[in-house]
Amino acid sequence: MAADDLTIVLADDQDLVRAGFRVILESEPGFRVVGEAPDGAAAVEAVVALRPDVVCLDVQMPGVDGLEAARRIGALADPPAVLVLTTFDDDDALFQALEAGASGFLLKNASPERLIDAVRTVAAGDALLAPDVTRRVISRATAGHGPDCPGVDGGGGTAAPDTGAAAIVAAGLTEREAEVLRLLARGYSNAEIARELFVGEATVKTHVSNVLQKTGVRDRIQAVVWAFERGVASAG
Repeated sequence: MAADDLTIVLADDQDLVRAGFRVILESEPGFRVVGEAPDGAAAVEAVVALRPDVVCLDVQMPGVDGLEAARRIGALADPPAVLVLTTFDDDDALFQALEAGASGFLLKNASPERLIDAVRTVAAGDALLAPDVTRRVISRATAGHGPDCPGVDGGGGTAAPDTGAAAIVAAGLTEREAEVLRLLARGYSNAEIARELFVGEATVKTHVSNVLQKTGVRDRIQAVVWAFERGVASAG
């Protein structure tokens, strides 16, 4: 195995499910499953011992479930990306997973190609949610029930536009960075933002990275919640 392989730990209480995921993931060149766990506690132990790039967590497992495991893993120094896999397309599970620090949320009935893409996406440091799921996150945030996240004080509600402008200044966002954040809050991809602003995708990625750093959130989904909670999505 190459030293630069993308390493993965699988956590699911069903042996056959883990075996199936292993076959799918190891069919992809450069992917290597370095450990398996039948529950959340064992998943945390495997992450500490093996230091994988990505851990795939089932939500429902005996003892320590996937959500609690995600919280414990997120509290580790230099934690891996967490991809939550579940059979339930459930808003509560979704928001709990995001609150727990997951970078991605994928249904187990997704195609093998989608699973491979999801692992690669979260390993690269990007958040992965399907467009319809992103809309649900935005809707929840707008209704004042968005998940708590790092860098977000208090919970909920959509602030007035003047409050949004103040939040932009307080975070030190440039005019272009604030514009990028508002487009993120509308569900735009990097490619769509690039077309909207007539810039290259590399430039957009730089702006998004700056937004995440300045707002103190871990990914673009949390940035959307940050924007709605502070009225930034409608400010400007």
